[in-house]
Amino acid sequence: MPLVVQKYGGSSLADADSIKRVARRIVDTRKAGNQVCVVVSAMGDTTDELLDLADAVSPAPPERELDMLLTAGERMSMALVSMAIANLGDSARSFTGSQAGVITDDVHGKARIIDVTPGRITEALGAGHIVIVAGFQGVSQNTKEITTLGRGGSDTTAVALAAALNADVCEIYTDVDGIFTADPRIVPTARKVDRIANEEMQEMAASGAKVLMLRCVEYARRFNLPIHVRSSFSHREGTWVYQPQGEDDDVEAPIIAGVAHDRSEAKITVVGVDDSPGQAASIFKAIAEGGINIDMIVQNVSAVSTGKTDVSFTLPKTDGQRGVQVLQAIKDQLGFESVQYDDQIGKLSLVGSGMRSNPGVSATLFQALADNGINIEMISTSEIRVSVVTKDDQLDDAVRAVHTAFGLDSSDGEAVVYGGTGR
Repeated sequence: MPLVVQKYGGSSLADADSIKRVARRIVDTRKAGNQVCVVVSAMGDTTDELLDLADAVSPAPPERELDMLLTAGERMSMALVSMAIANLGDSARSFTGSQAGVITDDVHGKARIIDVTPGRITEALGAGHIVIVAGFQGVSQNTKEITTLGRGGSDTTAVALAAALNADVCEIYTDVDGIFTADPRIVPTARKVDRIANEEMQEMAASGAKVLMLRCVEYARRFNLPIHVRSSFSHREGTWVYQPQGEDDDVEAPIIAGVAHDRSEAKITVVGVDDSPGQAASIFKAIAEGGINIDMIVQNVSAVSTGKTDVSFTLPKTDGQRGVQVLQAIKDQLGFESVQYDDQIGKLSLVGSGMRSNPGVSATLFQALADNGINIEMISTSEIRVSVVTKDDQLDDAVRAVHTAFGLDSSDGEAVVYGGTGR
């Protein structure tokens, strides 16, 4: 019997009627002759509401207790979905992440999955039950404490379980019909992509595309697991994320897969750094020791008269103030002039494996931005991606301009967004 792993996001489980609709889809999948394991997120905006409660109680809640609080959202969803399935006459068993065998490292708030031991899930499936698993959570291998996987962690839970169970497919249900060439909330004429290579999807996810989280895509690529991204509000075919099997597998694929954007980053500029060996190393060593991940880095050419330069980099907004504090602590040691912080920025990324063999992509990108009066503050590239940083209030216009410039607009009317935020 084929095994299907499904994941439903918060917008798909927003209220009682939504939960009943999801339960019917799950039961229909079961009646079609499949074993079914389902991963659920917290209902609607439950996680945000729990975070607001925590902030109201304590400005700096202990990480352990925050994880204990936040996992309650997914536990509510798993129980309610199981109840709805039972009401339809089928049998379901719900499990928390720890009960499902999701083993993580010790980091609270952004733990990484290091193993999955799905014995209880396999037993329940073998007994003829539908299995419902709380996403976004696991248990530390060393401390046995409950951990959470960070935002979007339910996607990763689903793919990890699918790999451990040797599932035939992992279906990620959201509130749009698949993966689009841009966020349809910003670009209503965005086109749905029928198939996208795993490598391209990784770059899209890393660049801010919210429909799939980066760790989920990395996990699927590692285990060569197909992902089907589709809407829980319709029965349309979605988008397949796949691993190309050879050079000729995607000969006719478009040059550009899509345009992603990200508003979650800030920019720090270290002004007046001595242009000498070891300065950049000292700056980024301090940032690393502060537990801060960085994205783009730009160093200006030093001024001949002073021998000094400026170093700019982007980092998550949530780490912005900590980054500034870390750098201020080493200011006297390194002798730079000042630290500038800007959290009103946005990142646009153009992604496509066809960039490897098609010249002129960057020229078209920069011309589209110039024609629309959009200034570029930073540029970063990889083999299949070009990213630029602009002012936040120009980001939406930039996305639309670049999308049109590369002929990605659909002629089939506006994309349907059924509700929620796309998660």
